Amino acid sequence: MDRQVLGILAPELEKSIGWNQAQYGYIITAFQASYAIFLLLGGGLMDRLGTRKGYSLAVMVWSAASMAHALARTAFGFGLARFALGAGEAGNFPAAIKTVSEWFPKKERALAIGIFNSGSNVGAVIAPLTVPWIAIHYGWRWAFLFTGLMDLVWLACWLGTYHKPEEQPRLSHAELEYIRADPAEPSARIPWRRLFPHRQTWAFAAGKFLTDPIWWFYLFWLPKFLNQTHGLPLAKIGLPLVLIYLAADAGSVAGGWLSSSLLKRGWSLNRARKTALFICACAVTPVFFASMTSHLWVIVALVGAAAAGHQGWSANLFATVGDMFPRQAVGSVAGLGGMMGAIGGMLLAAGAGLILQVTGSYVPMFVMASLAYLVALAVIQVAAPKLDPVRW
Repeated sequence: MDRQVLGILAPELEKSIGWNQAQYGYIITAFQASYAIFLLLGGGLMDRLGTRKGYSLAVMVWSAASMAHALARTAFGFGLARFALGAGEAGNFPAAIKTVSEWFPKKERALAIGIFNSGSNVGAVIAPLTVPWIAIHYGWRWAFLFTGLMDLVWLACWLGTYHKPEEQPRLSHAELEYIRADPAEPSARIPWRRLFPHRQTWAFAAGKFLTDPIWWFYLFWLPKFLNQTHGLPLAKIGLPLVLIYLAADAGSVAGGWLSSSLLKRGWSLNRARKTALFICACAVTPVFFASMTSHLWVIVALVGAAAAGHQGWSANLFATVGDMFPRQAVGSVAGLGGMMGAIGGMLLAAGAGLILQVTGSYVPMFVMASLAYLVALAVIQVAAPKLDPVRW
């Protein structure tokens, strides 16, 4: 929800604050730059502090940053708030992927990731239903304050329930043995320098670099695209966005289920993951036509299928980290890959802002969105042809 607020309010804020397309691109770039920097640091921090302490710190930072948007008066002020938000949110996926690697055996991780990742789409569904109403009735500043306060409410609930498996008093010995069913892994902390020489590290990082920017494009530019091409005002943009992110929600769970189901049927880990990745990549390809049609609901269907494909892809791509790396390195590798994805998003945001400022055309962005996943899968296949576990 925190990420979605700016995209939903962008057409209104463009009028009230007075920024142009290029400045909006720079505001998004500030988030991406911060996200990239702190993902690199945050992944190692999660491995060092553990999920409970590290994630609590991250959520407190991003809650304060979300509410700080309400103080912004200029495009530069929004850029500062977005930079702070990126620093806090950078802790999310390293902590989440590390949690899954701690709580699930490999054969269930893709589905578990798909389920938790669907939460981001739930937020993306709730935001278009709540943010416009809050902004219309109480002003746009309250939309940022509301989501920031909700972060703190969630954190209090999470701290009251979350523990590592070996520290969870309600977990039976049999359940703990099931979680630990995979072969034993090294227990010592793995330093950063030992991750960089491995092709598996760069296979994941390349996949994130090429495909994460597409999701950022949908998140930050889609409301503006619908507003400019179909004149959808703030009060009417909710339904198209809700349908798109409901499709993404279904894709996240279905994509995770697919490879987990194939594994249970006896497929090799490499074949199951890459088959799921290929199917998800194919689901994205037709999105190119969204920039060529004037029919709103055709656009919603095309982007919805692409969003579903992206989230299914993401669930399986994240699962490959636990497939190839021991638990002690998962947070660091997820952070490194997330940093590369954020760098890609930063480059796309800056480029998209300039392209739209000069040409007013969304076609180049949708072309990139259409091809990115198949290109990424080809790179992953070259770098990690068998998804073999790293040999230390």
